[in-house]
Amino acid sequence: MMKKRWLLSLLLLLAGSVAHAQGAAPGTPLLRSLSLTFDTVRYSLGEQMLTVAGEPRLYFYYHNDDQVAELRLVPLRPGRRAPRLLPSPDYVLQDSLVASASGEYRGMLHFRNLTGAPFVRLAFAPAADSAGRPARAQQLISLLPLTRTTLDARVSNAELFIGEEKVLEVSTNNLANVRISNDWTKNQDIDYKLAREKNGLFLHLVPNALGPHSVVVRALAERPHLDGAGRLTYQLPPLRLDFVVKASRLRFLTAERKDVTYDEAGRSQGVEFVLDDGHNFELHRTYRIEAQQEPGGALIAELYTRNYISNDRVLCQLRVYNPHRQSEGYLYIKDGDVARYITNFDITPRPRIAAISVLHRGGDWTSSTTISPGETVDVRLEGESLLKGRYHFDGVSVVPSDSSTRSEKAVIYRLQVPLAIVRKRVAVFDGGTPTDFSLSVKEAQRPHPLNFVQVNYGNGPHPITQLNGPVLYDRTISDVVVSFNTNAIDQGSDLYGRQYLALDVRILDDKGNLIDQQRVDNLTICPGESSPRSAYYQGNDCQVGNLNLNTILTRKTYDLDAWYRIVIVIKHNPLQYTTKGYSQQVELVLRRHVNFDINVSFPAGLLTKIKNVDGYGSFSGISLATLAQLSFYAPDRINKLRPYRIGAGFVALNAFNLSSNNDPNNPVQRDLGIVVLGSVTPIRTGARLTFPLYLGGGYLLSQGKPFLLFGPGIGVTL
Repeated sequence: MMKKRWLLSLLLLLAGSVAHAQGAAPGTPLLRSLSLTFDTVRYSLGEQMLTVAGEPRLYFYYHNDDQVAELRLVPLRPGRRAPRLLPSPDYVLQDSLVASASGEYRGMLHFRNLTGAPFVRLAFAPAADSAGRPARAQQLISLLPLTRTTLDARVSNAELFIGEEKVLEVSTNNLANVRISNDWTKNQDIDYKLAREKNGLFLHLVPNALGPHSVVVRALAERPHLDGAGRLTYQLPPLRLDFVVKASRLRFLTAERKDVTYDEAGRSQGVEFVLDDGHNFELHRTYRIEAQQEPGGALIAELYTRNYISNDRVLCQLRVYNPHRQSEGYLYIKDGDVARYITNFDITPRPRIAAISVLHRGGDWTSSTTISPGETVDVRLEGESLLKGRYHFDGVSVVPSDSSTRSEKAVIYRLQVPLAIVRKRVAVFDGGTPTDFSLSVKEAQRPHPLNFVQVNYGNGPHPITQLNGPVLYDRTISDVVVSFNTNAIDQGSDLYGRQYLALDVRILDDKGNLIDQQRVDNLTICPGESSPRSAYYQGNDCQVGNLNLNTILTRKTYDLDAWYRIVIVIKHNPLQYTTKGYSQQVELVLRRHVNFDINVSFPAGLLTKIKNVDGYGSFSGISLATLAQLSFYAPDRINKLRPYRIGAGFVALNAFNLSSNNDPNNPVQRDLGIVVLGSVTPIRTGARLTFPLYLGGGYLLSQGKPFLLFGPGIGVTL
């Protein structure tokens, strides 16, 4: 009995010593052996062990945060089922543990975030008993991940300048394992700090002393490694860089604002201003800003440093005293008269409009700010700092244009005025603030071709533009009616507006003498209902109905004689338009085909032949003929007679014959005859005395015989 108790005590002692040798945490020992294989290196429990904070840990080297290792284990009691690996967020058992012929169990263990996980442990529990209830005993294996992290930097230019910060990118094989403090070193020849920026590692350097100097960057790691003596260390291998520090050169500091307003508030109160940190700025100090590096420059602004802010910026108070343009050169930030930094930004006055002008299509720039509905115009603003303004025009649209005129002194906008605009004034806004300038909306007022004017002289209305040249009319003109097709003025978006016309009427007789003249100076024709702006055109001065010329003429048209002319001139009133208007003239002529008049002529040297009487009459007598005569007008000429005439009347043969009446050789004595005569007369305008050639015949009253006559004569027209 005593022997059995001694053997049991020995077994418990051996089990306790094995559990301690295997590094099990407090709990019941479950494993005889355990190992992790990474690539070709195997780390075994009991062999690769380090004590950290009084706790034995199985260490291993990894090179990837999500590395996969082969897990091998042997249970404490051979032949038993393998202990269960409890789940953990630090790893995943990819496959179930598989037993080999030697009693060893194997599986693939996929670690997660080995660098970022603070404590990594493998927790094992016995397999469930026959009743399916899990055992409460566990064994914890603490792991110690190790990794080797390197730092390197490529220096293309080994020059540094006093007061100027230089940034180098540092390459590393494990960025997550580099511990970053973002703190600058102090009181060194070259101060530095490591910073993680833009998914990379960067080294910031600021030199403090002239000459050649070395920078030794010492950084700590999140995961340690073993040094040459086998000790655990978190210190990364130092990174040594050699530089040559030269005297200061001016560093360019980028301003957050590229434009500062120059006004009274900017001079007295100043504005908040964010600038790059020059690393030599003293807080609560005023720096001078000039436009030249040499001492004695004009004061442009003052910079008062207030606070450091993130991203290596400084919050300042800026007071401006003079304007400045970036195109004029750099600005120098001075401590006293010594330039420390350079920067550049615009100091410009507030946007101000001094003048406005308008360009209409087909015209020239004008200072008149009048625009019309449906019109596309260019508007030019002139003033100061106009590129800073956010100008828009209330009620009209700004359309893109190819104009390249955009400067601080002048900007051009192309505007489309809506057809349905109801306001009479378009204000110019700078953002939400109205300026002192505006555009006046005036109805369209352009001269329209006169095809909307119609003239009716007896055979229906005709557009006045179709009545070209004299119009010959055969009938009496009872009246001349001038009418207006108001719906033909505005067509869609092509607006002309009110038409201001003047009408002049003259009546000329057949000789061209003026016998009547009347004039209508103020004739206003408003567009009809088809115009989109018809409601805005109407007024008391608009012409309503037609214009009858007999209402203004003293000599009525129905009293006019043949070949009288009615001359009508319609034209735009030049005082109402800025461009030349249209003018149209209509000439109505009262045409006649036949003219009847009384003609007194003196046929002389007539060849006379009396029926049944031998011989011919004497050529020496002068006869007297009084005829009712018809004259014929040329069909295509105005008041032009044809050369032939025909008439009937009386002829006194030989009325002025001085020879004896008993001359036997003269068969034709003095006699009175009724004749029908045709004459051919040379055409001369307005001639009262003519020399026609007569041919005709008649009946002698005293002899009671018919006769024929032929010969020249002298004609007098009454």
